[in-house]
Amino acid sequence: MRLEVVLAAQARRHGDKTAVICGQKRLSYAEFSASVNRLAQGLAASGLGLGERLAIYLPNGIEVAELLYAAFSLGAVAVPVPTRLAVPELAQHCHDSGAKVLAYHADQHADLAELLDGNEMATVVVGDPGAENAIEKLRQSPPGPLPPIPLEQDDCLINFTSGTTGRPKGAIATHANVLVHHGFINTVEWGLSADDRFLVTTPLAHRTGMARLANALCLGGSVVIMERFDAARAVELIADHRVTVMGMVPTVCRLLLPEIEKAPEMCASLRLAVVTGEAFPVELKQRFIELLPHVRLVSFFAMTEVGGVTSLGHEEQFSHPKSVGRPTPGVETRIVDDKGRDVPQGEVGELVVRTGRPGAYSVMKGYLENSPEAEGAIRDGWFHTGDLAYADADGYLYIADRKKDMILSGGLNIYSKEVEQAIMSCEGVADAAVIGVPDAEFGEAVMAFVEPEPGENPTEDGIVAHCRTLIASYKKPKYVVFVDELPRNAIGKVLKRELAAPGEVSK
Repeated sequence: MRLEVVLAAQARRHGDKTAVICGQKRLSYAEFSASVNRLAQGLAASGLGLGERLAIYLPNGIEVAELLYAAFSLGAVAVPVPTRLAVPELAQHCHDSGAKVLAYHADQHADLAELLDGNEMATVVVGDPGAENAIEKLRQSPPGPLPPIPLEQDDCLINFTSGTTGRPKGAIATHANVLVHHGFINTVEWGLSADDRFLVTTPLAHRTGMARLANALCLGGSVVIMERFDAARAVELIADHRVTVMGMVPTVCRLLLPEIEKAPEMCASLRLAVVTGEAFPVELKQRFIELLPHVRLVSFFAMTEVGGVTSLGHEEQFSHPKSVGRPTPGVETRIVDDKGRDVPQGEVGELVVRTGRPGAYSVMKGYLENSPEAEGAIRDGWFHTGDLAYADADGYLYIADRKKDMILSGGLNIYSKEVEQAIMSCEGVADAAVIGVPDAEFGEAVMAFVEPEPGENPTEDGIVAHCRTLIASYKKPKYVVFVDELPRNAIGKVLKRELAAPGEVSK
């Protein structure tokens, strides 16, 4: 099964139904499918072929959805790249993926001049109809049948993991990965249908945004894509388009709350909010549910490499508030030590995940061969997540930390997530990130970067005192640095590699 084949079937069944909305643009299924076909013809004439890679460096827009499905229609592989990445990072992604074609916006031309100069990649320009290789001209290609795609060519996406340390890794997802998870598993777990209208609040360049697009187009629903996130505009879109399902990360939820408070009735059509990404504070969940009691709230733990692993239902948000939920049916999980042995219940170990043959169901096919840690990431079908976790007697999983983010101080393990959660429960704190820094006495010490709530002024002494009431004294921060805003990637995950590097601490 392939994504473009499903799209074509939905276009035949629901040709007049709205498929995609973004800004002032709206396409029915028939219009969207026809545009995808013509664009695929144009891309083929430009040299994009079977198994080749199309890098998409564009802000959210209908063009992103068209290019994704046009690439799929040729048996090519799409490489979405967030526009928040700098040009050297884009260059690295293009190099590592072996991109044959790069799609970008005309506004970016000056910034990309050095990358494009002498580069063998063909280009597709959005936003400049006069350009020789403009997407508008490619869309005018004569429609027609495309060559059949061999069964073995199932690769569809290469998503580079954001990574908290080091160089990003290119994860290869197949059509089966996307269809199984977003066309079937999400549908059953969340009760999705063709009647739903989805709102995309995050970049399509990340799998979270792509997931909501896939939910809609696999089911024959409608998707509203935000060109860029704006809380007030999001509430307007929910009201204007009668959105029923919204995808978001906790940061988006936090920004939405003040706007929802002004007019909660504007979200009357909303029935389901699905949340993933960073830790989801209990206080945030509580405020959201109090404002919109008719909305079901589902949070889930997911990774670029494996899709959704666990989910926490609406009723479980407060019965198991610190858990990421229980494994999705069909997803096997184990918690193992450094030698691959299962650890006793309640003990912390590395979370490993399996869903049958890699690439066939939810787990990615693999990393690009030139990606760091490509070797050994999947062993005997089990993907090693690098997340430290533990399970309770009822099978609920709890993420203790990223394996590489664990702090070793005085011979004791400190899980940064535990310290972050303690700090975030302190009055006046919006968010926090914790890293380990060199310490002459204990080897490593805890350093916390704290983002205050607007208008609030928490103090270092107050935060440390608060932590003492919640966690062991040796876990409390030794250093507290206040920042206006924590560095984040396109979906709101804090980029710890951009915080102070070891050896740069002074006090």
